[in-house]
Amino acid sequence: MDEKLAELRERFTEDLAAVSSADDLSALRDKYLGRKSGLIAAEKKRVGSLSTDERASFGRDVNELSAFVEAEIARLGERFAADAETRSLERDRIDITLPGTRPPRGHLHPLTLVRQRLEDVFVSMGYAVEDGPEIETSFYNFDALNIPPGHPARDSADTFYVSGDLALRSQTSTVQIHAMQRQKPPLRVIAPGRVFRRDTPDPTHNPMFFQLEGLNVDRNITLADLKGTLQKFVEMMYGPNLRTRFRPSYFPFTEPSAEVDFSCYVCNGSGCRVCKFSGWIELGGSGMVHPNVLETVGIDSEEFSGFAFGLGIDRMAGLMYDIDDIRLLFENDVRFLEQFA
Repeated sequence: MDEKLAELRERFTEDLAAVSSADDLSALRDKYLGRKSGLIAAEKKRVGSLSTDERASFGRDVNELSAFVEAEIARLGERFAADAETRSLERDRIDITLPGTRPPRGHLHPLTLVRQRLEDVFVSMGYAVEDGPEIETSFYNFDALNIPPGHPARDSADTFYVSGDLALRSQTSTVQIHAMQRQKPPLRVIAPGRVFRRDTPDPTHNPMFFQLEGLNVDRNITLADLKGTLQKFVEMMYGPNLRTRFRPSYFPFTEPSAEVDFSCYVCNGSGCRVCKFSGWIELGGSGMVHPNVLETVGIDSEEFSGFAFGLGIDRMAGLMYDIDDIRLLFENDVRFLEQFA
């Protein structure tokens, strides 16, 4: 074999022994077998300087060297490929004797958890759970609730109107009207559900939120029954020894009306971050059902009376789970929701 070709073969053997990866092997291939800059291609250019007798022998030696280099590179490449496959199989190997991995299970939304707890409390007190449409006529959304034409609540700036006489309900009080139309007293129901108002979203407001409305209509129902009911609810929901207070207010569908607070279940009224250092937490609105509402659904207000109250489910969820921003309840961020599994 030509002396230079023999030296090149020896040099290739040394370089091949130093290869430790597929990338190194690729670089070695380019170094020796590259068409333009490969070392073997450079040797082939010497053929023009050889005599006719030498060319045949030189050509045979070059082809033999080229075949040797290709064969050795292919052999090492197969070894690297086999090693890579072995590592891949080992990495992906499954031990069928190990116990299986259970897929993650879903769980109830925090609003659903609070709603179910509220329903359990009131059902235990003898209330039935009612539901109703989320799109209502003006009769159910306003007229039957003693909200007269021209009232600010009927303005399109506060209410989502679907058409001239249809709107997304702005309170679950509409369910009370449906319930009183279907069933005559005695009547004791709660109506949890979604309501809609044109509120700008912020940590304490959302244009869609959840309410629970309560209604009790029977003979001789008084404000004392309302106070006793909400006092019992607070004790069952948040714990014993809590107090309630009623502050005069105004709602078109109740008379008299009151806002209800209860003493903070965290600090027991001494003042903390949860109650904003007032000692009291707002529960919701309440009052005695206005006689006009009873008469509208055909119930004699001289014979029957009743009370109603409304609770914010979102607000209660925020209190129970220490959520500072109720918008988190509607953003469907799995990282947030996983905390309630």
